[in-house]
Amino acid sequence: MSTPLRVLVVGCGHMGSSHARAYQRMPDFKIVGLVSRGVASRDQLATALGGGCPTFASYDEALAQTKPDAVCISTYPDTHATFARRALEHGCHVFLEKPIATALQDARELIALSQRLGRKLVLGYILQHHPSWDLFVREARKLGKPLVMRMNLNQQSSGAEWQTHKNIMQSMAPMVDCGVHYVDVMCRMTQARPVRVHAIQARLSSELVPGMANYGQLQVTFDDGSVGWYEAGWGPMMSTTAGFVKDVIGPLGSVSIADAIAENAASDDVNAHTKTAALRVHRAALDADNRFAHRDELLITSGEPDHDSLCATEQAFFARTIREDLDLGEHLSAVLHSLQIVLAAAESARTGESIRLESLS
Repeated sequence: MSTPLRVLVVGCGHMGSSHARAYQRMPDFKIVGLVSRGVASRDQLATALGGGCPTFASYDEALAQTKPDAVCISTYPDTHATFARRALEHGCHVFLEKPIATALQDARELIALSQRLGRKLVLGYILQHHPSWDLFVREARKLGKPLVMRMNLNQQSSGAEWQTHKNIMQSMAPMVDCGVHYVDVMCRMTQARPVRVHAIQARLSSELVPGMANYGQLQVTFDDGSVGWYEAGWGPMMSTTAGFVKDVIGPLGSVSIADAIAENAASDDVNAHTKTAALRVHRAALDADNRFAHRDELLITSGEPDHDSLCATEQAFFARTIREDLDLGEHLSAVLHSLQIVLAAAESARTGESIRLESLS
């Protein structure tokens, strides 16, 4: 067995804790430190991991003292590019929660730096590792072109979750923060280049920083004629009537995620955000009597991995990229395209103009 990779966990909130639990169970990794500005969160995680793990309030101090092989960053979005850059410059491989950065140029520079230094940079695009969402993408590709893709994730949050949402919205709107996941799914479905984005937004709370909106909707057009719609809203005022829509239509029919969130599940429960329960596949073909030639097919997706299991799958992939020197070009290209779309959406919502997207190739 190879020597475990020494990993420093930065950020001890929900995502950082999930990744830390994965590392603890995996022989590929050894946690050498936990970093968080909040004393309670890092001490709570250290205790949950069995104690004995060094904790730090200072990221730079932790890097210097622990000398990790890898760093896992699950902090707020406005720190991502800076923290990842420091880790790379210390010779570390980096697992970075989405989004990669708050500006496209920062993302490009970070990717270039990782490649120049020969260090792996993996982003936490958890849906890329989910078997049911992979099936969703494969079924969508059978529907012909163009595709019409409808997706949203509205979260009715309160208490600690609303506070977390407000913290994220110090620098990034939900349409951008969550949007990278779902526009990435759209890009995988169409396998086409995004060319134009338009968006709208609304500010529904006086508790937000000036200029921030906690509701937004984007529309993206691809060069094959496909179009996608994504909507996201956070806060105690949000409706859950249409809190989770994932639906794709093509000339040959449609495929939808069915019964994703049970009636008694909270819309801000991250475990519910990846669940599919089933995929409903509809075929558009008609028979001689102009009636549907096929009944809808329900693809049951029981036995899905939970959130912690998905995080473990992500970390197994991270380990493989390091151990086997995997080429991450396709992964990082997807990261750039999804970030380009959501940042263009933020610009469109702010200016009221449609945004033409430049080619990233």
